[in-house]
Amino acid sequence: MTLNQNPEGMLSQKLAESVYTPESQLRNPKELFRSMWNDLLASRELAWRLIVRNVSAKYRKTVLGYLWAFLPPIFTTVTFVFLNSQKMIEVEKTNIPYPAFVLIGMVLWQLFTETLSSPLRIINQSKSFITKIYFPREALIIAGVGEVTFNFFIRLLLILVVLFVYKVPVTKAVFFAPFGIMSLLALGLVFGVLLVPMGVLYEDIEKGLPLITTIWMFLTPVIYPMPEGFPASLLYIMNPVSPLLNTSREMLTTGSLFQIKTFCFINILTFSFLFISWILYRVALPYLVERMSS
Repeated sequence: MTLNQNPEGMLSQKLAESVYTPESQLRNPKELFRSMWNDLLASRELAWRLIVRNVSAKYRKTVLGYLWAFLPPIFTTVTFVFLNSQKMIEVEKTNIPYPAFVLIGMVLWQLFTETLSSPLRIINQSKSFITKIYFPREALIIAGVGEVTFNFFIRLLLILVVLFVYKVPVTKAVFFAPFGIMSLLALGLVFGVLLVPMGVLYEDIEKGLPLITTIWMFLTPVIYPMPEGFPASLLYIMNPVSPLLNTSREMLTTGSLFQIKTFCFINILTFSFLFISWILYRVALPYLVERMSS
């Protein structure tokens, strides 16, 4: 398949057409779980083709190309380092150099927010053939996650550079960093999939996400260390992203995992809700397809 091949043509060649029925899939859980698993397996090749096509299209039409993956975290880091150096903002002492603290935090935060927005974004982009051709809809979600993961691995080079330049200590905990990264990705996917039903019906959801995530960032220890004292610390503790992002950053650097119990607890909830959100996605999809077709 060439990268500019029409996805509708590829889908029609690979997969048979199907018609949704109004009967709820929850009436037969065994059949629902079996079809979920089968569709997940069947999604792999199509998801890979969509990842290659979408990533290529995203960067091919730009002058700076893959530099766009680096610019947002670099720009944010430079901005807050400047504001902190000029005493325009007051940041408490961090356990690693502040530029490294912010840049690593921003790369991890972008992983979360891009994963959160990817399900709704890719489904809205694919409306033209979702309503015409049947194929495993899990392929769209996997493709979105694949794009985000690709962008993260590009930005991982920034983390390696900043660790070297600022001589940030790296401990054996770095081998557990992939678990922290997967946790942020999974949590973003939970929120993203849960937003799909409302987001498909109301465009306000997708348009409002950048505003919501910007406010959310300031309630997460991305550019500031975890605050001490009530009530600021309570806001951070109630934020499920905080322990995941903070622990992931510690895994990549000093290895002082003081929130590891909260990290494990949030992970248990995250992967439980990930399965629940998948079920809701499957159940809601027939009705969404019907609304998109009208």
